[in-house]
Amino acid sequence: MAGSTLGTLFRVTNFGESHGPAIGCVVDGCPPGMELSVEDIQPDLDRRRPGTSRHVTQRAEEDKVEILSGVFEGKTTGTPIGLLIRNTDQRSKDYANLLNTFRPGHADYTYLHKYGFRDPRGGGRASARLTAPSVAAAAIAKKWLKLQHGTSFVAHLSQIGEIAIPFEGFEHIADNPFFAANASDIARIEAYVDALRKDGDSCGARIDVVASGVPVGLGDPLYDKLDADIAHAMMGLNAVKGVEIGAGFASIAQRGKTHGDELTPEGFASNNAGGVLGGISTGQDITVSIAIKPTSSIRSPRRSIDLEGKATTVETFGRHDPCVGIRAAPIAEALLALVLMDHALLHRAQCGDVRVATAPIPARAP
Repeated sequence: MAGSTLGTLFRVTNFGESHGPAIGCVVDGCPPGMELSVEDIQPDLDRRRPGTSRHVTQRAEEDKVEILSGVFEGKTTGTPIGLLIRNTDQRSKDYANLLNTFRPGHADYTYLHKYGFRDPRGGGRASARLTAPSVAAAAIAKKWLKLQHGTSFVAHLSQIGEIAIPFEGFEHIADNPFFAANASDIARIEAYVDALRKDGDSCGARIDVVASGVPVGLGDPLYDKLDADIAHAMMGLNAVKGVEIGAGFASIAQRGKTHGDELTPEGFASNNAGGVLGGISTGQDITVSIAIKPTSSIRSPRRSIDLEGKATTVETFGRHDPCVGIRAAPIAEALLALVLMDHALLHRAQCGDVRVATAPIPARAP
């Protein structure tokens, strides 16, 4: 299937289906000599995996990663790294009623028309289950970027449905099941999600992700711009319907005196550009926001058609998140890390010897 590989020099090829025996990826292009073990990868998978709270799907997958190749005596060899995650808690019978119809908002209809047949079990390749290999691959990228450039990543839920979540500090993210950078609004969010589940409904979400310690110069002009590749990767995440870089759509109402980030010897005065100018990183934080649509799999009956085009009603009985955005923060971090890793290697390949007289402007704290 085309469209399963992300990256140019750091290439991640994703394989598997939601209810197949396993999912995984092949990571090609990782530089040799970096220490790597499952302990470097598993923590990010544990953050993403299902069943971690009552507010997400109760599919009980451990998501234990296996390294099949590309590592010898604890170090990367420079050859392809094979990563495998076995599926252990499939309940394909939950999808038996969908064999001859289409779920509204899902890829059932489009997959059938493109390939001539489809795997209805959990959505097959269209399932968010396939984000786990991306998270695993990105753990490798994160480690290399941290060692080489001091780059770090953090993402948080900033809005769920109608509730805008005030930012109170990144330190709160690990203390609640929503990846919210907030401590005072958690009870209200829990009540909101519980009401959604009881009503058989779902909602959307906004995720904000930040990469700090990004070197100056990553990216290229025109069609290989860093922000364009970030948007491309983020739109590849299931249920994403919008991507903002920096000020994003708020820049429509800004004036030039406000939007243009002034330069000072102490650093940029603001970061409306989101850390990217002309498609090339400025050395500031890369700031990205994504809009996630409401979960399409809901218990409420929905109108649809069957394989013959006749009217019918669809009810979804599987285990589903009332808001898929709840578990999206680690995935957003992962996708941003994969793009930055690829661009870091591309920059090193073409412009690694470039030196300029003007020192990089220090990044100010947000």
